[in-house]
Amino acid sequence: MHARMITGPLRSKIDKLWEEFWTGGITNPLTVIEQVSYLMFARLLDDSETKEEKRFARRNKGKPFPGKYFPKKAQHLRWKNLKHEGDAERVLTIVRDELFPHMRTLSAEESTFGDLMKDAQLLIQRPSLVKSAIAKIDELPLLQSDTKGDLYEYMLGKLTTAGINGQFRTPRHIIRLLVELADPKPDERVCDPACGTAGFLVGTVDYLHEKYTSPEGIIEHEDNGQVYKTYTGDLLEPHRKHMATQLLTGFDFDSTMLRIAAMNVLLHGIDTPRILYQDTLSTSFPDRHPKDASESFDVVLANPPFKGSLDHDDVHGSLTGKVKTKKTELLFLVLTLRMLNLGGRAAIIVPDGVLFGTSKAHQALRQLLVEENQLEAVISLPSGVFKPYAGVSTAILYFTKGGKTKDVFFYEVTADGFSLDDKREKVEANDLPDCLKRWRKRSPKKDKDRTSKGFFVGKKEIAENKYDLSHNRYKEVTYEESSFAPPKEILERLRQLEHEIQQDLDCLEGLL
Repeated sequence: MHARMITGPLRSKIDKLWEEFWTGGITNPLTVIEQVSYLMFARLLDDSETKEEKRFARRNKGKPFPGKYFPKKAQHLRWKNLKHEGDAERVLTIVRDELFPHMRTLSAEESTFGDLMKDAQLLIQRPSLVKSAIAKIDELPLLQSDTKGDLYEYMLGKLTTAGINGQFRTPRHIIRLLVELADPKPDERVCDPACGTAGFLVGTVDYLHEKYTSPEGIIEHEDNGQVYKTYTGDLLEPHRKHMATQLLTGFDFDSTMLRIAAMNVLLHGIDTPRILYQDTLSTSFPDRHPKDASESFDVVLANPPFKGSLDHDDVHGSLTGKVKTKKTELLFLVLTLRMLNLGGRAAIIVPDGVLFGTSKAHQALRQLLVEENQLEAVISLPSGVFKPYAGVSTAILYFTKGGKTKDVFFYEVTADGFSLDDKREKVEANDLPDCLKRWRKRSPKKDKDRTSKGFFVGKKEIAENKYDLSHNRYKEVTYEESSFAPPKEILERLRQLEHEIQQDLDCLEGLL
């Protein structure tokens, strides 16, 4: 895992692949990533088959390999054979009419890749585009664990529009802020109930690799004069099985997003991603039995969609007991409390309206967080953080299920290291390091200065303000006293100026 993004030549390959699709008539970024994911899947499937072949050969010397994903009659569908097929028309026919149907059958079997291909359709119609895409994907280092995740993240960075349900990709540095706040452990279970492209899940994996790498486990690389570090996560060995199967769970009900999310997690080294098709707010999402810990979590990280409201009949009954609402941003917070184990932590991005909304539902939700759980931090984010997707003002709520709220840490982020316009270019101003530093050294007794960016507010005061959680409600603004000359003195100066202007006009008139 990296402390870097991909560099020059690799980035250029992704850009060229993107241009191929664009000029080939496929211009929706989500569709491009989905189609590329399918072809990456085909290549990874062939790699898995090769590994199975080698394992079988070691155990059964001399016996022919029966094939795990590709039986004898389907050998021509393997990536290693497809990429050498010369006729573009034939490649398109094989991929569309044979490979895709074959891969869809795998979803019914126990397969690491199975659910990725459920309902998959090849939307590429130009033979030359299929052949060219296969050639370019073959050049990508998908089999190198230290770059494949970053490679896919770079491609996801090209998503510049929100999905149909209002979901969009959360910037990597904002994801990192939430992960650092929650500090997940390698033996815990982490969930995103509206996972989108799985940014929070892969952010968790990257964080754990960095945190659990010994000094000897850091590998340094040089690229164009810059030194980069790869974190091997060598201290994670006792937790590898748990990490591969139980660490991460993501839910979403957009099938395109699910496939992209599963591929993203897969390329970050989690071999059995639990990325599940489920509308977590709906009546179809199962109630968790108190004795069943299979769907309870230690950490929830999310940037759930803010748009719209649901029909009352569609909302799961367990979500509207204490907070009667149809608004998704409120329902997701109640859902989070339901999903967490007692003592579990959550870092959730919410629209500003959640902090100060005056409806009964808004106040009931905030009262629930403050009175029946431990609300620990409210971190305000500037409105440009999610551009070019949306300009909405947001905040991070960090809380623990159960416990008691005593003092809440408020912090106002006004700069995140990028310009707050649609271009989002790097800039010097960045409050995020200071926010984390203050969070880690926080002290309700010391952090009382409400003119600073970060300070504490006691529960009693919050309750007296109808549980208002907006930063502006509690911060103090200092005004500098301005001094002005007496009015008579100002009038005299104006007369002098008028006299000088008149003299200049007389001079000009004389010249004419």
